[in-house]
Amino acid sequence: MSRYGEVYAAWKRDPAGFWSEAAAAIEWIETPTAAFDPNAGVYGRWFVGGVCNTAWNCLDRHVAAGRGDQAAVIHDSPVTGTKRVLTYSEMTAKVEAVAAVLVDRGVTAGDRVIVYMPMIPEALVAMLACARIGAIHSVVFGGFASRELATRIDDAKPKAIISASCGIEPNRIIAYKPLLDEAISLSTHKPETVLVHQREQLTASLDAGRDLDLAAAMAAVAGRRVPCVPVKATDPAYILYTSGTTGQPKGVVRDTGGHIVALAWSMGAVYDIKPGEVFWAASDVGWVVGHSYIVYAPLLIGATTVVYEGKPVGTPDAGAFWRMVEEYRISALFTAPTAFRAIKKEDPTGAFIGKYDLSSLRTLFLAGERADPDTVKWAEEKLNVPVVDHWWQTETGWAIAANPVGLGLLPVKHGSPTVPMPGYDVEVLDDAGHPVEAGKLGNIVIKLPLPPGCLPTLWNADERFRSSYLAEFPGYYKTADAGIMDEDGYLFIMSRTDDIINVAGHRLSTGGMEEVLASHPDVAECAVIGIADALKGQAPCGFVVLKAGVTRPHAEIETELVGLVRDRIGPVAAFKLAITVDRLPKTRSGKILRGTMRQIADGEDFRMPATIDDPAILDEIRAAVGAKTGKA
Repeated sequence: MSRYGEVYAAWKRDPAGFWSEAAAAIEWIETPTAAFDPNAGVYGRWFVGGVCNTAWNCLDRHVAAGRGDQAAVIHDSPVTGTKRVLTYSEMTAKVEAVAAVLVDRGVTAGDRVIVYMPMIPEALVAMLACARIGAIHSVVFGGFASRELATRIDDAKPKAIISASCGIEPNRIIAYKPLLDEAISLSTHKPETVLVHQREQLTASLDAGRDLDLAAAMAAVAGRRVPCVPVKATDPAYILYTSGTTGQPKGVVRDTGGHIVALAWSMGAVYDIKPGEVFWAASDVGWVVGHSYIVYAPLLIGATTVVYEGKPVGTPDAGAFWRMVEEYRISALFTAPTAFRAIKKEDPTGAFIGKYDLSSLRTLFLAGERADPDTVKWAEEKLNVPVVDHWWQTETGWAIAANPVGLGLLPVKHGSPTVPMPGYDVEVLDDAGHPVEAGKLGNIVIKLPLPPGCLPTLWNADERFRSSYLAEFPGYYKTADAGIMDEDGYLFIMSRTDDIINVAGHRLSTGGMEEVLASHPDVAECAVIGIADALKGQAPCGFVVLKAGVTRPHAEIETELVGLVRDRIGPVAAFKLAITVDRLPKTRSGKILRGTMRQIADGEDFRMPATIDDPAILDEIRAAVGAKTGKA
């Protein structure tokens, strides 16, 4: 039996008491004087009066408890053919060395440091070194475009930047330093120091005075003790810019105390991970999943985390993830639905799965984009473990809704990330702010205050925070997601509110149509957008990627898809256009760029998304739309 109901009820009865109890898992330098102060900040602040240090809680306390020899970080890089394991003691020593280098370059508590690195342990070391000295890090995905990096430099105004000489993709090496140098030349703010980790695949040239070789600088201070700086619980831990941001970037702030309390609680309650177990979030430190569940949460509880420099397919094949599970005895895997759709596309029968010993794997977690029921069912059938779809955002930092494994699994409803977690009072409202009946589509909102770990504001932009998230539905945080809550309290996230399309006066969810398309046996993944229609206002258009080995005529499959939507959703959907493409445009975190696809289909001008994985895909989309519609 699940304990979820009683735990959620306990939180609702006494939120402050609930989170005070959770905060006992953290080692405090000074215990908070109040769990929550409703008069502080924009909507209140958690753990006011508390003083702590994130790096101490992630590293030093485990070493002090006698677990220094335990593996903290496993690095596996199929693109370079290298593997490393770093213990808690080794990670602590490296973090102290980078902290010493930063201190010697004048970085102090409250200063910002941008981290611009690939998926290597040094990225985690850089982040934790900032936490150790109270500096505020802002990780920008390695290889990010110079102009977009420049906007983040100007917004965060870092005193230092920590980078690497290059990142490595399956078929190419991406030189980071020229991109970084160009960004600094474009930015008004100029960092005083640039630290560069030189990788053997490519050596970057360094500017005298400003730039330092990171390894050489660390060697010069090796063995020097750098104590953890006491930090207020309400001080910022990091700034993370939301993906896809254009113009003035939106810097999500994460505070220190609420962040570590919420993440530590979630590792047990949501993920059911214990100290010493191996947890793998197959994401990137440039995104919120990487921050929360590659770097901080596993180390907070003394688990082992995995840093993977590779892809779910192609490095070398669709068995890449299963090789990792077998080799490192991974207990739980957390990845995006996109990764599983890629695996399913290349290996639809799951032949690779049978080649590996997956007996250590207890649970698969999916998040980052809506998990279509067909993909979830495929994973359940092939892996024979619980598959937990859960929903959260960059802004929240941890799950809004989930099936909490550590509290006991609830019955699964495919297409739903299950129920709200303690801390989140979720409602579904119409556009006028009134609650809608169970099962009816509306705006998903969260009653204020948000729980610990969620953003208290945007970086230097309280008013923008209010207008972006709090103004439309007073008393609530606007998630900008649309969906339904059924009579059992299960949430169904159907689409971003921007992706609700209006067809002849009917508000329709593109996510519902995608669910239908994904159920076709030949479809690996899909995306539905609304395109301009002179008669109906908007009409749905579905893009589908077929599974490997499908040889039937595309036109035949597309006709079946149109009929499928008509059968399942009805004529009201007015779904008449399905287009087969080789791939879909995505961000590097795996989100499909539906907004950009709609602009292309409508023949509008658009700005190249900063986070796009491969810009060439947009030309393929334009050609496919043009061939079908005569537009674009």
